[in-house]
Amino acid sequence: MATTIRADGRAEVRAQAKWVRVSPRKARLVVEHIRGRTVPEARTVLAFTDRAAAHDVEKVLRSAIANAEANHGLIGDQMIVETAVVDEGPTMKRFRARARGRAARIRKRTCHITLTLTTLEAVPAERQRRALPRRSREAEPVEEVPEVEEAAEAPVAQAETPEAPEAAAEEKPKRSRRRKKKEETES
Repeated sequence: MATTIRADGRAEVRAQAKWVRVSPRKARLVVEHIRGRTVPEARTVLAFTDRAAAHDVEKVLRSAIANAEANHGLIGDQMIVETAVVDEGPTMKRFRARARGRAARIRKRTCHITLTLTTLEAVPAERQRRALPRRSREAEPVEEVPEVEEAAEAPVAQAETPEAPEAAAEEKPKRSRRRKKKEETES
């Protein structure tokens, strides 16, 4: 874990977890979802991700936030995930017995997860728009649709009641073809 302040005043916080017992390919799928997002968004995404690697990535994110708050007094929720990298770690090789005296190799892969957080002001302007939450972005002007007053003033058409209730009762329901055929053969 490391925290640095660059010459241009950018605060950069780095946290790394090594030898995590998840394959790098699976961890990269999770990390891709949080890269470039604000910390609150990244926390929410990781909380609702079903993959097991999300738990390990969330631990690294919490570590980086705690690092920023403790070492430089930065506010964790005002930072974004600048880089998120998953490198391949050492692979443990095991063997499993198979049929006819053979053995199959099992590779238990590990990975190193590295997250870098920066303050929101340190990011170039074109990336700030993506990093800001949707509600704080400037909304494009929406054309207002004029309300239709004529529809409100129009009288409501009342449902017509049948004048002859006996005629409605005399109407026979439609019969299916089978039933119709059966009735014709019986008579």
